[in-house]
Amino acid sequence: MHWLHLLFAVACEIVATASLKASREFSRWMPSVLVVLGSLGSGFFLALALRRIPLGLAYALWCGVGILAITAVGRLLYGQRLDAAAWAGIALIVSGVLVIQLCSRSIRE
Repeated sequence: MHWLHLLFAVACEIVATASLKASREFSRWMPSVLVVLGSLGSGFFLALALRRIPLGLAYALWCGVGILAITAVGRLLYGQRLDAAAWAGIALIVSGVLVIQLCSRSIRE
């Protein structure tokens, strides 16, 4: 269940971050509400996940998966394109998450 909580935390963070751009600096009320609710939901579910997942590991996964997802959202919703250096950085983040998932003994606690 703790992994599901982490997944919900990431999903809420994606909603919040995507809505942040759509809020146009909090001048549009509906996306602004989604920013606040998404941020609160993300914190809530991350706190639940931390009952069983070590802090550093949970945060690394939350960030890594969130970065990949929000990159896709930026491309799909806002037409944003990344250059090679940005993709290289994202690849390093994903590589780090994979190393943690596949090799770390910390994840098996």
